[in-house]
Amino acid sequence: MYDHTKPVRILIIDDDEDDFILTKEYLEAIQDRDLIIEWCYNYKTALEHIAAKRFELYFVDYRLGAKTGIDLLKEAMELNCEEPIILLTGKGNTNIDKQAMQMGAVDYLVKSELTSEKLERCIRYSLERAASTKALRSNEKKYRTIFEKSKEAVFTTDKSLLFRDINTAMTRLVGCEKPQLLKSNLYQFIDNDSIRELIRESLEAKGDVTDLEVELINLKGKKRYCILNLSLEKDSNSFSYVQGILHDITNQKKNERATLLAEKLAATGRLVRTLAHEVRNPLSNIHMSLEQLVGLTKDEDRIYLDIIDRNGKRINDLITELLTSSKPTEMVLERIVAQTVIDDALSAAVDRLTLKQIKLRLNYPDAPCYIRGDQSKLKIALLNIIINAIEAMDGTAGELKITLSCNEENNVIEITDTGCGIPPENLSKLFEPFFTSKRNGIGLGLASTLNILQAHNATVEVKSKVGVGTTFVLSFNHA
Repeated sequence: MYDHTKPVRILIIDDDEDDFILTKEYLEAIQDRDLIIEWCYNYKTALEHIAAKRFELYFVDYRLGAKTGIDLLKEAMELNCEEPIILLTGKGNTNIDKQAMQMGAVDYLVKSELTSEKLERCIRYSLERAASTKALRSNEKKYRTIFEKSKEAVFTTDKSLLFRDINTAMTRLVGCEKPQLLKSNLYQFIDNDSIRELIRESLEAKGDVTDLEVELINLKGKKRYCILNLSLEKDSNSFSYVQGILHDITNQKKNERATLLAEKLAATGRLVRTLAHEVRNPLSNIHMSLEQLVGLTKDEDRIYLDIIDRNGKRINDLITELLTSSKPTEMVLERIVAQTVIDDALSAAVDRLTLKQIKLRLNYPDAPCYIRGDQSKLKIALLNIIINAIEAMDGTAGELKITLSCNEENNVIEITDTGCGIPPENLSKLFEPFFTSKRNGIGLGLASTLNILQAHNATVEVKSKVGVGTTFVLSFNHA
């Protein structure tokens, strides 16, 4: 609200001094108002006063020499004038009245009808309106700043979820610029028919969607896990719209998955160490007894002792392999080139690629991508993934694609095959020790791979579609 005790500085912009004096007399006759009244007859000088915000209120004559009060209004609005401007004219004109109001004037008065009472009411109304408008603009600016600076993706849409307004975080989340996004619909980024239908039904039935976990596929093809909140609202014109917030929980989901896998590996490691201890004790007794029997057994019966010896050693080797895969991997971390690690792994797998006639496609950036890692261990991790990819492809039409990319956040290696794919129910078990879909596998290759990647503070994500293929996405920090 405007402070009525504060003096009001008024500028009368009129090229006729007689009209100025008459208007000034009416203003000076107003009671209970401390008015400071000044005159300006020059159009350019008047604009300078408006730009400098030297007055709280302006009375502007329609006739200003070669220009008009409408011209002054237009230029004042371009200068972001927030102070009220009242247009004065010698005689009433409806068209000028409408034009003045459309241009931003707060009132339109005819000089021949002026009175002190009418001017007092006009001043009071104009100052109150200006104060309210300033408060609204201030609030709008404040909330617009909150809207734009929010780290959460905030947006408004129409009832069909076509975007009407979005903040910067939303553009980052979906990977496109604001003009393009404003032509899009939220449903376009949700690759799940049942979730889309659930959102429609919830908005129609309850007018909101609360804490719904959704998977967004952004325009770069990357999957983001989010918590979605929507609410159906009405604006001042009773027009319905939807306001929404998307909270990105992708990193949280990855951390939870990594923690769960680490816990499973730790539990498995404890079990393996217990079993190894319990198995190796009787196995040692068997080997010692075998050494005693060798000297007491005839040569023709030695074949059976050899069978026992070979299988005993095989059991011991399996126990060693189990122990190696379940214990934390010791690393010697150095600044290495990711391209070199991939090339080393491919060199070890080149015979398999050749024998199965699998086409290899490599996409490397021109500049080296540096990561901190143990080159020999990372070679093993990549080789395990590459071998699995090769074995998943039957026939001679297979293709292995390896892409390395460097962005501001990390270095990313994508290994994609055109194999049989992994059923959704098996994806969550993929890195668990002893889980395998191979006929003769023991399920330790990917468990060991995960162990190595976690020691490098790297993350791994697997995307797969049955009958189409699988992609492993490995993300490493910059060195």
